[in-house]
Amino acid sequence: QVQLVESGGESVQTGGSLRLSCAASGRTFSTNYMGWFRQAPGKEREFVAGITWSRITTTSDSVKGRFTISRDNAKNTVYLQMNSLKPEDTAVYYCAVRSAGWHTTHPDEYDYWGQGTQVTVSS
Repeated sequence: QVQLVESGGESVQTGGSLRLSCAASGRTFSTNYMGWFRQAPGKEREFVAGITWSRITTTSDSVKGRFTISRDNAKNTVYLQMNSLKPEDTAVYYCAVRSAGWHTTHPDEYDYWGQGTQVTVSS
């Protein structure tokens, strides 16, 4: 059974940093496209960043220059380094994996999801 488990979410002040991790188990995702999404209360789930197996990354405009996605294929883990956090970054953050295919920002095109980890940024 495939499981994605996120960790690292917590409450921080504006300008702070966090590193989220997402560990996969049940199968190897070393060749799969992996992404991070977030969902704030009352809002739709939005794409944050994605990474190919060869570590080509795509980052949304709202976090570009502040967030960095990376992966460790040997550990079957994807990370999201978040710097210069703002209150508008407050959301539940989810990692997701595609069974096949490359970059997409559409949540429906991802096949596996974690349970989410809460990030709260206070001013």
